[in-house]
Amino acid sequence: MEEAKAWGLSNSVQLRPMRVEDIPAICEIEQEAFTTPWTSGAFHNELTHNQFAKYIVLECDGEIAGYGGMWLIMEEAHVTNIAVRSKFRGLKFGERLMREMQRTARLFGAVRMTLEVRPSNIIAQRLYEKLGFYSVGVRRGYYTDNQEDAIIMWAELPDDRAAESVRSQRNGAAAETE
Repeated sequence: MEEAKAWGLSNSVQLRPMRVEDIPAICEIEQEAFTTPWTSGAFHNELTHNQFAKYIVLECDGEIAGYGGMWLIMEEAHVTNIAVRSKFRGLKFGERLMREMQRTARLFGAVRMTLEVRPSNIIAQRLYEKLGFYSVGVRRGYYTDNQEDAIIMWAELPDDRAAESVRSQRNGAAAETE
């Protein structure tokens, strides 16, 4: 949170599920971030009618600074969108949102996650690679505003239970040797 302090922000950062009353602020972020933003109706439908949808907001000092959404179907999570309000960019909030979405997806039983990203969005690609995503292909003309292709990326989600099991085994082995 050192980055936020440097910008004059407090430590008050909270991740929580998106609510219907968040939609106006989310649509403002959509307008800032995307050339073809989702509508308030699309978000309302996602929150009230899509049983596969999970959306998370990140608040900083009581203001919605960013959000991310995904669909959880069987063992896969598909990131639908993620954005951070322009004045909060550079504070690693996008990374915090992605890590929380990966954690949430894993809690709901997903073992892998996918997303599409513009080839021109190098910053996002670097973040996704940092989080274990790798390119598997291209969707030609995916983005309707300029017919830009989309890079398809996938990541295997870490199994926290497996990691905990390994830690327990190590601790047990250490106790036995004492």
